[in-house]
Amino acid sequence: MSSIAVLLLTLALGAGQSVAPPAGPMRARLSPLPTDLAMQETIAGLGTATATLAGTTLTIEGTYQGLKSAATVVRVFDSPRPGLRGPLVGEFAAGGSTRGTFKGTVALTREQAVAYAKGLLYVQLHSEKAPDGNLWGWLMAAKGRR
Repeated sequence: MSSIAVLLLTLALGAGQSVAPPAGPMRARLSPLPTDLAMQETIAGLGTATATLAGTTLTIEGTYQGLKSAATVVRVFDSPRPGLRGPLVGEFAAGGSTRGTFKGTVALTREQAVAYAKGLLYVQLHSEKAPDGNLWGWLMAAKGRR
C-alpha cells in the first residue's frame, strides 16, 4: 500500500473522532431561555454550572436562584453548533427549590465526549412551571481567570 493510501485511510478512520479533552472544567452561565411576554410569569432566574469529563462520564454541578417555581431536572443536550437546539444526551434530578445547588452525572458516548470537548453541549435547568426549560447555558472552556 502506498504511503498516500495509508495516510488517507488513517485520516478516514480517525476523522472527527479525536479531540483532546479540555485542559480544565467547562463552565456555563445559566440564564432564562428566550421568552415572550406571557412566559415572563413562569421563567426567571440565574445560575452557573461547571462540568468535568472523566473518560465518558460527565459530572455537572452548579447553583441557581430566582426561579418562579421549584427546579425539577437538569438536562444535557448535544448540538450541531452553539446556539442551535439539539437532542437530549442525559438528565438528573435538580434541587426541588427556587434556589439551590445541583450535581449529577451523565454517561456520554464517544461522539458526545468529542462534542463536549468542542463546546457543543448545553445545560438546561427545568422547573415546575417551566417544564420545557427555565435556565440554559453552553458548556465552554473557561478563559482568563478561573
